[in-house]
Amino acid sequence: MEHAVKDKYISANGLRLHYRDWGGSGQPVVLLHGLASTCRIWDLVAPILAENFCVVAVDQRGHGLTDKPDHGYDFATVCGDLREFVREMGMEQPLVVGHSWGGSVALEFAVRYPELPTGLCWVDGGMIEISGRPGATLDDAKREMAPPSFEGMTPDRLLERARTRRWLGAMNEQLEGTLLANFRVLDDGTIRARLSRENHMRIIEALWEHRPSELYARVRQPVLIMPARRAGEQSPAARRFRREESVERAAALVPTSKIVWLEDSIHDVPLQRPELVAGVIAQQYEEGFFG
Repeated sequence: MEHAVKDKYISANGLRLHYRDWGGSGQPVVLLHGLASTCRIWDLVAPILAENFCVVAVDQRGHGLTDKPDHGYDFATVCGDLREFVREMGMEQPLVVGHSWGGSVALEFAVRYPELPTGLCWVDGGMIEISGRPGATLDDAKREMAPPSFEGMTPDRLLERARTRRWLGAMNEQLEGTLLANFRVLDDGTIRARLSRENHMRIIEALWEHRPSELYARVRQPVLIMPARRAGEQSPAARRFRREESVERAAALVPTSKIVWLEDSIHDVPLQRPELVAGVIAQQYEEGFFG
């Protein structure tokens, strides 16, 4: 059965939040995107999940088509947005699935509002602890995680660059639409990121203060940890080891957790391998991992 998506808006926590409603029935699922992304990153995963779940994907504060105030990018406020969204939608104990920074939001949300989610899925996320790196500074983090400049770039040039990099293999109309959703087109025909540089930096500052290692033990819900990796990555072996070590540490500290490595996958695995992402979540739910 095909599920037609509907773009909708709802008022929550003083914001006009945009979300995509994929329909479906049964267990509600809320999909959270990562930093400088939008709900469109779930466009390939959501319709598969909607075969068995009631699925929505939301644009978080400052992103996509949601309001973009110049404040409120700390985790307390962002999680407050999600709390009000869940309540306004009338959802009962949704499964919260977060990609990258969205996984971090899901973690904080579960700790702050333990009565709301039934479980968490971290899709290559949830364990970002930039202040925990030896010798790291906030200035270093801002420099490394700053958004690229798109000044003077047109939509056609952006798509051309994406095709040459082949980051997901062959581009198609759906992937192009997902990529372009991160930008708005100005009157002169050039593009500008929907998440402003200033708000991007505010989220990095929030991430600097966010310490997952201090939160893991406080999570009451089952957590499905879904890190992505590729064999033979060009990153140094020590870096890969530290990443695998951080995954194992999170699993050891979260009271109820399970690791499912997404093999041969890149960070943007919801676009690269949507069937894998949806299949792992559905299988673990069916097997009773989330209770």
